[in-house]
Amino acid sequence: MEQPEWTRLFEITAKNLKQGDSWRLEFDENLVPDCPNPGWEQYIRNTGARFKCTLCGRTWPSNRVMVVFHMHLSNSQGVVKVRPFRQNCKRCSDAPMEKPSIASENIDIILENLMEKIRIKCYHENLGKTSKPFVSLEVKSPHEPAHCEACRLGICTRN
Repeated sequence: MEQPEWTRLFEITAKNLKQGDSWRLEFDENLVPDCPNPGWEQYIRNTGARFKCTLCGRTWPSNRVMVVFHMHLSNSQGVVKVRPFRQNCKRCSDAPMEKPSIASENIDIILENLMEKIRIKCYHENLGKTSKPFVSLEVKSPHEPAHCEACRLGICTRN
């Protein structure tokens, strides 16, 4: 996943939050779903992304890519920690978990939905809105829980 792209798009969308507050985005591979620190809020979202095996070069799309956010606002300083969940290649034995490559279009949608959650959870606004759906990828094979980090942690949104 392209962290500079995430950071750039986050900074653009966060400007629409309460004037005078500053927000920053941090990637945290150790973020534990359903266990935000005291005073922090959580938002979990799935999206579509592509993966590439660093061993064999195989690529695959997935519409079951989970992204966990933990957010906190204190003294006009907001922090959002993000952890995208990884998948590994089903063809390679001992394949490493690979980070997702999420298209800018879906990063925009995720961040737009995240800003709504920040407004609801950190600013206590009643928006009455539902989340905007992500842009699905064409996927030819079923989701494989054995190769999904989020499934292994029990947070994946399987049907």
